[in-house]
Amino acid sequence: MLAKLTSLRWGLVLMLVFSSLISFAQRVVTGKVTGADNQPASGATVTVTGTSTATQTDASGNFSISVPQGRNSLTISYVGFENQTVAISGSSVNVALRAATSSLSEVVVTGYGTQRKKDVTGSVSVVNVTNLRQQPVGTGAEALQGQASGVTIITSGQPGAASDIRIRGITAFGNNSPLVIVDGVRGDLQNININDVESMQVLKDASAAIYGIAGSNGVIIITTRRGRSGKARLSYDSYYGVTTQGKGYQMASSQEEANAIWLQQKNSGIAVPSHKQYGTGANPTVPDYITPFGVTGTVDESKYDINSNQITRANKVGTNWYKEITRNAPKQNHNISVSAGSDKSSYYFSLGYLDNQGIAQFQYQKRYSLRANTQFSISDRIRVGENAYLYYTRNPTFGNQGEGSPFSMAFRESVLIPVYDIKGNFAGTKSQDLGNARNPYADIYRTKDNKGNSWNMNGNVFAEVDLLKHLTFRTNFGGTMQNNYGFNFNYVGYENAEGNTGANSFSENSSYNTQWTYNNTLTYGNTIGQHTFKILGGTEAVKYYGRGLGATRSSYFSENPNFWTLDRGSPSGQVNTGYAYQSSLWSQFARLEYSYAGKYLLNATVRRDGASVFVGDKRHAIFPGGSIAWRISQENFLKSVSWINDLKLRYSWAKLGNTGNVQATNPYNLYSSSAGRSFYDIRGTSNNPSSGFYRSNIGNPETTFEGDIISNVGFDATLFKNKVDFTIDWYKKKVSGLLFDAQTIEFAREFVGDANLPKVNVGDMQNTGIDANLTYHGSFTKDLKFDVTGTFTSYNNKIVKIPGVDFFSSNGIRNLTVSRNQVGHSVGEFFGYKVLGIFQDAGEVSKSPTQSDAAPGNFKYEDNNGKDAAGNLTGQPDGKIDASDRTYIGNPNPNFTYGLNFAMSYKNFDFSTFFFGSQGNKIFDATRIYTDFPNFFKGAIRREVALNSWTPGNTSTTIPKLMTTGSFSRDLETNSYFVSDGSYLRNKQIQIGYTVPVKVLSRVGIERLRFYVQATNLFTATKYKGLDPELQSSNIGANQGFGIDQGNYPHTAGYLVGLNLNF
Repeated sequence: MLAKLTSLRWGLVLMLVFSSLISFAQRVVTGKVTGADNQPASGATVTVTGTSTATQTDASGNFSISVPQGRNSLTISYVGFENQTVAISGSSVNVALRAATSSLSEVVVTGYGTQRKKDVTGSVSVVNVTNLRQQPVGTGAEALQGQASGVTIITSGQPGAASDIRIRGITAFGNNSPLVIVDGVRGDLQNININDVESMQVLKDASAAIYGIAGSNGVIIITTRRGRSGKARLSYDSYYGVTTQGKGYQMASSQEEANAIWLQQKNSGIAVPSHKQYGTGANPTVPDYITPFGVTGTVDESKYDINSNQITRANKVGTNWYKEITRNAPKQNHNISVSAGSDKSSYYFSLGYLDNQGIAQFQYQKRYSLRANTQFSISDRIRVGENAYLYYTRNPTFGNQGEGSPFSMAFRESVLIPVYDIKGNFAGTKSQDLGNARNPYADIYRTKDNKGNSWNMNGNVFAEVDLLKHLTFRTNFGGTMQNNYGFNFNYVGYENAEGNTGANSFSENSSYNTQWTYNNTLTYGNTIGQHTFKILGGTEAVKYYGRGLGATRSSYFSENPNFWTLDRGSPSGQVNTGYAYQSSLWSQFARLEYSYAGKYLLNATVRRDGASVFVGDKRHAIFPGGSIAWRISQENFLKSVSWINDLKLRYSWAKLGNTGNVQATNPYNLYSSSAGRSFYDIRGTSNNPSSGFYRSNIGNPETTFEGDIISNVGFDATLFKNKVDFTIDWYKKKVSGLLFDAQTIEFAREFVGDANLPKVNVGDMQNTGIDANLTYHGSFTKDLKFDVTGTFTSYNNKIVKIPGVDFFSSNGIRNLTVSRNQVGHSVGEFFGYKVLGIFQDAGEVSKSPTQSDAAPGNFKYEDNNGKDAAGNLTGQPDGKIDASDRTYIGNPNPNFTYGLNFAMSYKNFDFSTFFFGSQGNKIFDATRIYTDFPNFFKGAIRREVALNSWTPGNTSTTIPKLMTTGSFSRDLETNSYFVSDGSYLRNKQIQIGYTVPVKVLSRVGIERLRFYVQATNLFTATKYKGLDPELQSSNIGANQGFGIDQGNYPHTAGYLVGLNLNF
């Protein structure tokens, strides 16, 4: 730790030395800015007119700014007030602002340029960066959740895990991720340092058309921080905290598990129940020892053998496996930044360190980051600069959604089994009648020495030249370089019922991925009378390429991590892997922005994209877009309405495209060799087979872009003396020529053999919905002020066409096929039998439609369909339950999601809180396959099942009777018993802060000092009984099989303290 602090100290010294080299002679001007009713304007921006030198007022409206020689005025801007320029007549300036006619006067970043927010004609969400920085999270996506309407983000509790980001829902079977632009070039949200973010906008409609195929799923534009005016300013932000392990699953105790097994056998007609661990007789007995597999007789500890006679004392109370694999995890974050600027240059440097320990034992995310942003004015007409971000991550992870993850095993491993056997070795299911689950603590412990490291460099260099008075040329080159390295050791689980023999193995892998972007733009803007226009034209080249390799060897003599190198493993059965890829994009684009008298606005774009993954005339496409707006509040008939400050109606339309994760090899037939395709010399000259070649991939040169048509109607309003800001949008997005695997549709029937089939253009899909954002700025007294912001996002997804087949399903979970994609329904809907209840007696069975395995205690399915003589579905009950009665039993897509930010300040105290919710989405709880039906997998049982399953004396339950075999009427078919309401409302954070008064700090040279305490994920209101209703995409398929819980890494409550310090 001392070495880290020493490194940070020397880095800070270098920053300060650099700052002294580019500082200029300046004078310091102080003052106070007030707004309505003479209240302090906290957070107002004070800029030296004609320069980039700027600062912000503190909570009391006070400011201090260094003014370069030759500059004689200040410009003050504040949300809800007119920009005001005042002359500097001395060393002190006090300013009283006037209320603005519109609160939409701030400048926002759009594609390849900027606009005043009041002039934006498309659907653009401007994110409150202050709210982002209050989220103590490890990724930018987590911070963005709920902060922008139209954006749905599903995160994981696992540190460093990638989030599912969807702008206006799912509109493809393949790629649904938005484009992320950082400082003008392509980047990502995963590892950006939130402290470095200056602004963030989300483009959701035709406003994204300027990016062509890359913008079809929406665009997130991020600008990082720049140097501010005057002398060097040092900031230090830090927090320390802990994430609690949470409560976990409510599983039956050892005795309750045994009682449930006895009930299961009695329900199945076994007169004298018996079990290898719990004995034989009328009642089960929890043993002192777990009987090893293949061993009989009395346990003798002296005969312990880890392979043939592993002796384990039973846990009579029951092992809480969730508690064993989790912990109260510490977290800390530190960020130091130095910035300064003048009319000739500016800089911003930052150093960041994040240590986010996961609640899962031995799992963590660590990130070390460095940012350097500089800009120089070579002359009055030439500006150059760069933005560089270097970061190193250490983030060994494990799959957190699959059935084999430690969180999944935590509800499958019998609670009778302890963590260790009598010799301190891991205990497990290599016994009798305890199933085939694995010791979850052993699984996670064995990952502690695995590595997952990555070096990344993101950034760009740029130059701007004012060729003429209104004509500017800009060139920009940047990209990403990523180098990944990792290894893992696969131990033999000697304690498990399965996989307890064989050889250990070691795998090592390395890869690099590179992407660069080079764009050039020419912009002309002017105002002639009441006509204001700006014309932009440009070109852009993008290239992606990378390589990776890996190898695995087995039979290591020592499992000591110091011994893990590939050469020390056995070459017998070694596995070598590798990959390489490259693709490119070449584009030309143009845009026209026009305004007449500030009332009638027009924006038109066109882009031509050429993608290397397609061939011939399928490679290029043109994507036009346009939007118009009418500022109604500027019309004479509304100017006299005092409570309307600004009102604007918008409409937009655009055509975009998508490459849908198509690989560069998709158009071509590929061939491979294999001994399995061998042949013998027919002349008999050799007895040795020769490898044969075969077609491994069938190409499709006709594949081309998906076609997206997006239309949007919306309006923006600022009301009641700028206290209320309201935006609402209705949209429709129709996608044609969806890109998908040919195996799934009619195209595949033209081929024979086992070759992989290509991506083809099939099917149509449509999304409609509403986005809304409402903000209210208010005050109770002069000192007690507050802001409330709510976001609302809804979408309705429908598959419009799938040629050749009626539907296609996602992969199954064990014996259950869960999701079906069919015309007229949403992507990923759950399909199966609808459970009406439980049969209570033989009389109810006899009066119900014929159903296989119908019996008291089993599910009663709905009879909702039948077939006519020709085999066609009639849509009418036919008196029997069969496959035709399966129906849609749940939709994982939410009806809407919403966020609520509330901030309040009183003098030097501040309070904020943020809520996020999802409504109407369903969850397929696949964990019930294991916890509710012990016949399926022997092992742990959910406590509610053990205590409240159906019996003749307990008929009011929804849990079927326990049986020793599976049944059509219980667990062998997908049915609505597994489907739960996944709606939830979560308090994401609550923060209370105190800012030390300026008059106290000025004595010690500190500009600002704020302390705060914060709680995260403090509570979640939900009916869902699983670990967490917020589910990332499962391993079934991110775009066709989501909303499926197989044991996810949960979000749990956390607590921290932090400070913000400025010099």
